[in-house]
Amino acid sequence: MVAAGRPGRDELLDLYDSVGWSAYTREPETLSAAIEGSSYVVTARQDGALVGLARVISDGVSICYLQDVLVRPTHRRVGLGRRLVRGALRPYTEVWQKVLLTDDEPGQRAFYESLGYAETRDLRTANLRAFVRFDL
Repeated sequence: MVAAGRPGRDELLDLYDSVGWSAYTREPETLSAAIEGSSYVVTARQDGALVGLARVISDGVSICYLQDVLVRPTHRRVGLGRRLVRGALRPYTEVWQKVLLTDDEPGQRAFYESLGYAETRDLRTANLRAFVRFDL
């Protein structure tokens, strides 16, 4: 069900709309360019319809950014998100820095912690800070 591949523009817009990510769907060309510019994209389909997507941006050696893990609301709570993340990270097993920036929705923390991620403020073994800049 999870496979590498880049979906078409219309099905991308439909999936992103289904999860309420309108910041992406307001500019369809930008969304398409972001998907095309990603290092690796995995999708999940049911009966040919796009039901999930995850993508990675990476140099392939030292760092990879897990970006955009989406599961259509009708397909949640069955392990699909976990399979998408694992599939997206499969080519990066030797990369030691796996970074994720996500919003503060309930359930996000538990989900990503179950996949081995930790908030930088909770790490006791490393002195890290995370910075972000949005030029919107």
